Amino acid sequence: MRGYSLDPHPSIKVVTEQYAVVRIPRVKRERVPANNVEIMDDLKMAIEKSDPKNHLYAAKVLGPSRSSEGVILYYILDMFNA
Repeated sequence: MRGYSLDPHPSIKVVTEQYAVVRIPRVKRERVPANNVEIMDDLKMAIEKSDPKNHLYAAKVLGPSRSSEGVILYYILDMFNA
């Protein structure tokens, strides 16, 4: 993510790629707060639970990560029904 290391050490797996349903008001977002992310077991579940009319989108996310302001964030890597 543009030169930032999200893991404190390469051998520690704190930040992971996961499928999720994210609630976002507009599709062109790079990151979202953790309270707007619901982690799913797989992509199929995320797509089934998505509802673009209500701003719920299936996505592949990277996180959780703490911002410089102390907010827990997930970074959106890919959107599947935007």
